[in-house]
Amino acid sequence: MTTDTVTATATQVYRVWIKAAPERIWAAITDPEWNARYGYQAPSFYELKPGGAFHSSATKDMKDFATANGFDVPDTILDGEVIECDPPRRLVQTWRMLMDPTTAAEPFTRLTFEIEDAKMQAGVCKLTVTHELTSAPATAAMVAGTEDSGAGGGWAWILSDLKTLLETGANFTG
Repeated sequence: MTTDTVTATATQVYRVWIKAAPERIWAAITDPEWNARYGYQAPSFYELKPGGAFHSSATKDMKDFATANGFDVPDTILDGEVIECDPPRRLVQTWRMLMDPTTAAEPFTRLTFEIEDAKMQAGVCKLTVTHELTSAPATAAMVAGTEDSGAGGGWAWILSDLKTLLETGANFTG
């Protein structure tokens, strides 16, 4: 997928099937003790009610990496607001990346997590992440994980690591 394709894509949808109960997947998404263990390992905090706050904090490793490479990372790297909350099935929120001045200047995007029982296999759930990125081309490139975004693997990386952690007890790094 090229950057031009990514920036033109206003909505990105990612699906992964995870051998875990909906409650475990929900906790892995919303509990900072869980969500700090996979993906980019930055803890995310939610007030799980409509109108509740969302934010994610930079880790020491992120700050050290940024300093070593000549740039700064703010303490809060993501922010937003909870729009809908139906544990353990659906979470809708706004989402804005603050680590980069370009993405920080873009409007809030809309992020939806949906957890469903997989019809084909007992004990397996389908997690669908829908990221609506209208008027946010830099954010779209970043979350798509394109090589030129400089952001790593985006949602595909995060969801793959989440699945690995829930199914094996270890993330990609350990």
